[in-house]
Amino acid sequence: MAIATLASRVAGFVRILVLAAALGLGTRLLDTYNIANTLPNQVYELIVGGTMASIVVPLLTRATLSEPDGGVLYAQRLLSLIIYVLSAVTLLAVAGAPLLIDLYAPGFTAEQRDLATVFSRYFLPQILFYGISATAAAILQIRGRFGTPAWAPLANSLIVIAVGLTYAAVGGSTSTTLETGHLLLLSLGTTAGVLAQMALIVAALRRTGFPLRLRLDPRGIGIRRIGRLGAWVLLAVVTSQILFAAATRAASWGGPGGITAYQNANMIFYVPYAVFAVSIMTAMLPRLSQHAARGEHNRVVTGLSRAVRTALVVTAPIATAFLLLGPQIATVLFAHGNSSTATVRVLGLVLAAFGLTLVPFTSYMILQRGLYALQETRTAALITVAVAAVGVTGCAAAGSLLEPEDIVLGIPVAYAAAYTTGLSLTAVVLRRRLGYIDGRRLLRTHARVLTAAVAGAVCAGLALWAARSATDLSAWTDALVTGLIATLAGAAGYLAAGRLLRLAELRHLLNAALPGIRTW
Repeated sequence: MAIATLASRVAGFVRILVLAAALGLGTRLLDTYNIANTLPNQVYELIVGGTMASIVVPLLTRATLSEPDGGVLYAQRLLSLIIYVLSAVTLLAVAGAPLLIDLYAPGFTAEQRDLATVFSRYFLPQILFYGISATAAAILQIRGRFGTPAWAPLANSLIVIAVGLTYAAVGGSTSTTLETGHLLLLSLGTTAGVLAQMALIVAALRRTGFPLRLRLDPRGIGIRRIGRLGAWVLLAVVTSQILFAAATRAASWGGPGGITAYQNANMIFYVPYAVFAVSIMTAMLPRLSQHAARGEHNRVVTGLSRAVRTALVVTAPIATAFLLLGPQIATVLFAHGNSSTATVRVLGLVLAAFGLTLVPFTSYMILQRGLYALQETRTAALITVAVAAVGVTGCAAAGSLLEPEDIVLGIPVAYAAAYTTGLSLTAVVLRRRLGYIDGRRLLRTHARVLTAAVAGAVCAGLALWAARSATDLSAWTDALVTGLIATLAGAAGYLAAGRLLRLAELRHLLNAALPGIRTW
């Protein structure tokens, strides 16, 4: 799963780079495209996305254990309900597209607003495609099939990459005044990627022998129960969307390129989380749900502790790399084509600030899965409200206290404070609910990983200083060379310190990644 997710994320990176080069990093066109293309994801998450991760998988797991047909009829009815609901939501979202644009980007010019509205009406049908994909993927997970849902986004990215390259090849403009052909290429091509992703997952589900059939009457899946649980999940998702909207609104006041700098840095920030933490959580949630359903709380604690510790030894050095090498990463990835040098610089600083957020965010998201497995959706929702309150306050403070060009730098700092709050609250609640959360081992592992990360940072910092003193290259080449040297030195320092500190989790990961080779 991690390999498949990594391949998909690498392709996603290439997609970002191609679009930045073709549409122009720092231009109003790319800001407009990004906001419009974000709307389907946000509307989907608001209506179904949170429910899918926190309620549907546990309910499907229970139906598999309790229903005589292994939960097939239950899954068919659930899939039918998702299609009916999201079809109606899609129509409403298309009709209300201008209102959505005003909500997320009040700083847009009138021309940007008009173009974003047109883009969004082509993009918003993706809501339905995402819903079908996620439901089919959840059914596959319950059946022990994790590969295709992890690989499918690769097809999406490859199609959008082809669209971006074609747009550049035909001489597409970087202004917000687009010819009809160029507009259709970007709009239809982007949505075609999501459609292909859905088609692959549905085809994989069909190959398992699952009968794909719409049920006209979706009753019998416990809609009232889903509603009771989902009401709290909806509150959690709404507050998360408020936080995202607050961040996007703040970035829109930062001038041209502000939204793109924030969103692209955020996408890079999500890569290690998606590759490692999401892979761990996706495989973990069905098992946690089974343990919780059987009252085996010791196994729930063991699974959560192992997941947090495993993710920590990977994300901590990556967070350190973001802090030290954010500008170099941004330059290597985005200083191409029509990209603005100023926007690339800001993006690098935002990415560095996101290094403060990666570890608390990842641990918080993993522990939240423990609450979902226990079906403590009310508690999870209230914690999310607290997280959003801290984050929105931080974004508002950044918007009011900082200079326009610095507003976007305050957003990841606000995120770091918010998710640290959420992590602390979730740990306290789980300890009370389960009796213990393996706290001593978690604290011991955190202390050792922090020590190893500091050792790696010192090695990387010294290498960065030495490389900068010894090189006289162009900006892009200098960023590539110094970044690689610092990365290698930092990795060596981290691994050496981890061995001296006997980090068992790091040893297990290395042995799993390099089977048959003695790595420790």
